[in-house]
Amino acid sequence: MLSKLAGLILKISGFEITGNYPYHAKKKVFIVIPHTSNWDFLLGILVRTKLKATINFLAKDSLFKPPFGFIFKWLGGVPVDRSKSNNFVESTVQLFKERDALTIQIAPEGTRKKVDKLKTGFYYICLKAEVPLFFVKFDWGTKVVHFSDEVTLSGNREKDLKMIDDYFRTTKGKIPEYSYLYTEGV
Repeated sequence: MLSKLAGLILKISGFEITGNYPYHAKKKVFIVIPHTSNWDFLLGILVRTKLKATINFLAKDSLFKPPFGFIFKWLGGVPVDRSKSNNFVESTVQLFKERDALTIQIAPEGTRKKVDKLKTGFYYICLKAEVPLFFVKFDWGTKVVHFSDEVTLSGNREKDLKMIDDYFRTTKGKIPEYSYLYTEGV
């Protein structure tokens, strides 16, 4: 019932889901780009509900405090303390080791504002936990949420980050000028 409702809301809003959701992979990391608005969160919840998928997300720990923190946990949130240098990558790798199944969605821009480079925690999580990486485009320009095939990382950081840049280069966020690698007229 909720899946059909989410699908109807997506359809009314003009969004379609393309690509193949990797149900077969019990453990995986999705990087979702771009992240330019709080509306991305709602779009993600709708997509997850439509697909009947269990997807957790990492978010700043302040969102999990009362009075509304329980909502973020209920929605699948995993709190991350960004106020001090804690080993985010190692903690997340440990989560993957402890669980039989875990899907985490990460917005590697790390903010809803314009950035010129991605945070690379997702990269090291995938390599160290030996979990597959998938790209997810939240393209507000074309109204498409696209799931890539599994991405094979080479271990050469510069080469892999260039591949990621190339993949997401023309993807426009809800606020286009905040989109990762956005340039006017593209």
